[in-house]
Amino acid sequence: MFRLRKKKPGFFETVLLQDRIKADDRSAGLSFLVSFFEEIRPGNSRKKKNAEANLRFALQELKLHPELLANLQQALLSQLISTKLTATITESGIPLSRGFWQELANRLKHKLIPELQDEADFLYVINSIFYKKNDYQWVESIPRPLWIEFFESLGFRFTTDAHRIKNELLSSLKILSFQVAQLGLEREVLNYLPENERNDHTAFVGQNYLVHELEMILTENKEVAAISSTSTALKERIVSCYTLLDFIRESHADKGASIQQTYLLLILTNRLDRMLLIADILDADNQFDTGRFTDLFRLLVRNEKRKNSIKEFLSQGLGYLAYQIAEHKGNKGHKYITETRADYYKMIRSAMWGGLIISFTAILKNLIGKLKLAPFPLGFLYSINYSAGFILIEETKSTLATKQPAFTASAVAGSLDSRKLEGEPDLEGLAATVAKVSRSQIASFFGNLIIVFPLTFLLAWGYHQLTGTKIADDAAAFKLLKDQHPWRSPALLYACFTGVFLFISGIIAGYWQNKVQYGQIRERLIRHPLLKVSMSQKRLIRFADYVEKHIGALIGSIALGFFLGFSGVLGKIVGIPFDIRHITIASGNVSIGLYGVGINEVPAYFMLAVFFGVLGIGFLNFLVSFALAFIVAVKSRGIHLSQYPRLLSTIGKYLFRHPRDFFLPERKSSVQNYQPLAGKDDRAK
Repeated sequence: MFRLRKKKPGFFETVLLQDRIKADDRSAGLSFLVSFFEEIRPGNSRKKKNAEANLRFALQELKLHPELLANLQQALLSQLISTKLTATITESGIPLSRGFWQELANRLKHKLIPELQDEADFLYVINSIFYKKNDYQWVESIPRPLWIEFFESLGFRFTTDAHRIKNELLSSLKILSFQVAQLGLEREVLNYLPENERNDHTAFVGQNYLVHELEMILTENKEVAAISSTSTALKERIVSCYTLLDFIRESHADKGASIQQTYLLLILTNRLDRMLLIADILDADNQFDTGRFTDLFRLLVRNEKRKNSIKEFLSQGLGYLAYQIAEHKGNKGHKYITETRADYYKMIRSAMWGGLIISFTAILKNLIGKLKLAPFPLGFLYSINYSAGFILIEETKSTLATKQPAFTASAVAGSLDSRKLEGEPDLEGLAATVAKVSRSQIASFFGNLIIVFPLTFLLAWGYHQLTGTKIADDAAAFKLLKDQHPWRSPALLYACFTGVFLFISGIIAGYWQNKVQYGQIRERLIRHPLLKVSMSQKRLIRFADYVEKHIGALIGSIALGFFLGFSGVLGKIVGIPFDIRHITIASGNVSIGLYGVGINEVPAYFMLAVFFGVLGIGFLNFLVSFALAFIVAVKSRGIHLSQYPRLLSTIGKYLFRHPRDFFLPERKSSVQNYQPLAGKDDRAK
């Protein structure tokens, strides 16, 4: 006979058999909390949904068994009254270093050699309970309302007997208040406030007086009305601080932003969040604002598990700066998106002028290649040639098709903002904007190619007539054709590399445009003592305006020119297959190669493959640069597109309903199908 094994009692069953936990027994309290949350933690980190079911079961047990609830309350209280809360509230998740780079260095250091945790700190309790590095994932996977229900079931109140907790909270509030006042007077903050707030009585300083007043009232145990009134006034002043931060961020569109300033705004926001939570707790009812406490709880768990994460810090610190860079590109990107048929044909004409310039650029590139030079000077001359062509396109207001995606992607991402406040992106608006981008890109491709191919062929013929020699002959000419072949060469792979360079050059352009505006370069040039005596005032203003509006695009064009010019040379130097393929340059090379070999000497099937290779190069140039720029633009907005399948489905449905919109605009714009692209001011509303 087999003896039946007794089922091991679960945690909740065991607790019911134990004596009640005492508030002064810290060890027993911590052990209880560790075991309690162990019951909620999913057995498999990949099955985070199980955590929600486990917490619902725990809530049910707490309702059925008051003694279990009492033990949980006592266990948590034992940790609160025996540990220091100040560091938890004032430091966890808040960068402590004054500078961005210093904080980054500290994180790198602690990544290698982690800090020791003080057992007298409440953070030790957090790390003891949530001891696995990915615990924050299942904590965040549980819906916020369920956590609120859980903490409300605890029914915590701070009575007049809980002096230690109150003193800890008050001390934390004072520390945060002094820090906010100091940071609010930093030059990077103060100079960007409204004129009437640029003094030592700004809201960042004013909140400190109210904190001092609240401390006096609580210390003297004054009536409830006085506590409530002062606490309310403090919350209102903190809200005023948030308003000032929003004012600074909104001014970035015109004034630019810096890493240091975005870092200061980040830590100011974090400290104000904590102050608001404490002000709620220290209100007259001495009771938690459960929603804010829940947010703090989830935040503390994430912060402690990710406190040394470089990725997390960079995401927080650089996110808004990335947004500004993306916005500067996005503002320019609107002109590359055609709304009407007139805009469409204007785009084609602009691209035709760009094709004319690229034809000469392609000819010069091949002539430079005939020079017997060392790799570096050869790459340098290539770069100067490309840069000059791109700058000339910029100065003549012409269009280069492949430069559009890095700019239009930001404008496309901006179409998501219209319903951002509703908690979900505007996918329908995005699909309509994608259609506009698609036809605009086709128009620019068509405009470039319709000029580049015949004009470059004509210039190659003209060079042959003038000099008696071809730019490329025999094997060299055939190589120019073969280099664009989709499967007899790595042309399509190189096209992807070029897409990355197009994206990076767009980021560089946005960065420097932001830099110029943040540094107030226009005003500084106008007031420059040497320029003031060497130029007339009118001419100096025109020069300063030009620098402000065009410097980003010029630097981006130069950067792209050097990327393309040195890529092939670098590949030869290091001995790896690394080169670039740009659709307009590639089409110019095809013309030169075709003239060199002879039209009648090239098989039709081979020429057809080369033609499709050129189109494939253009498609990948566009796809890679657009995708990278779009990802940056979307992420910098704080929008997490987890609905990619839904996005593709929406675009597919829009294509099915309006296929013509992806190629040609309507003769008359339809209000239903074509909403004007959100401008900077509209998105701010």
